[in-house]
Amino acid sequence: MEKMPVAYDVAWRIAWAIVTLTIVQVVVCGVSVLPVAVIWVYLVDMTASNSIVRLAVFSSAIVPSYVLFALCLMIISPLVTRLVGWRTPLDREMRIAEMGWPLLQWVRYAASMHLARVVAGTLFRGSPIWTAHLRLSGARLGKQVYVNSLSVSDYNLLECGDDVVIGGAVQLSGHTVEQGILKTARVRLGDHVTVGLGSVIEIGVEIGSNCQIGALSFVPKDTNLPGDAVYAGIPARRIE
Repeated sequence: MEKMPVAYDVAWRIAWAIVTLTIVQVVVCGVSVLPVAVIWVYLVDMTASNSIVRLAVFSSAIVPSYVLFALCLMIISPLVTRLVGWRTPLDREMRIAEMGWPLLQWVRYAASMHLARVVAGTLFRGSPIWTAHLRLSGARLGKQVYVNSLSVSDYNLLECGDDVVIGGAVQLSGHTVEQGILKTARVRLGDHVTVGLGSVIEIGVEIGSNCQIGALSFVPKDTNLPGDAVYAGIPARRIE
């Protein structure tokens, strides 16, 4: 008898999370596509007298329209996410089976960031535009930071100093799952740090300034790597 209220509460929380996530993403996409819709309405009016010109104009406008939508999404999505307060909770241990509110807040934040990552990430990753999006999404990034990977998540738990490069296919996350419990922690990279292609950086990692992490390396959780060194391997070890 006691399990019924618990199951009902879990179902209610899940349903509320899905509904609110859907509503927010509909609003985000609607606002992001609005400038594109305005331009297309203008193009329809401008080419009303000539169907051949209309076909040529519409064909030429498809790619720029997508780029404009992606740019707007990279701005609108993090702003709305900030407004509703969705974030990855810091230094938390959340049992997945309980589906508590902090866990569902993380789920909605991750889903919101994933939408922008899918729509715009392939176009802008590794560019200053993508870095600006990460900052707007909560990441604390210094000057001249370049992130060329779409496998970076939990932006609000990421801290980078100046002149940091995160290579392609790097797995860097502020969360991990162990025995049905989702754990979160901050990841800190100092100044002049380079993370090589395909490396994995787990939660709670701190990498000192002037470090290079070799390609395909693995840095386990809660590892502190002193600065002014090169590290590589599984797990990453200092190369003398």
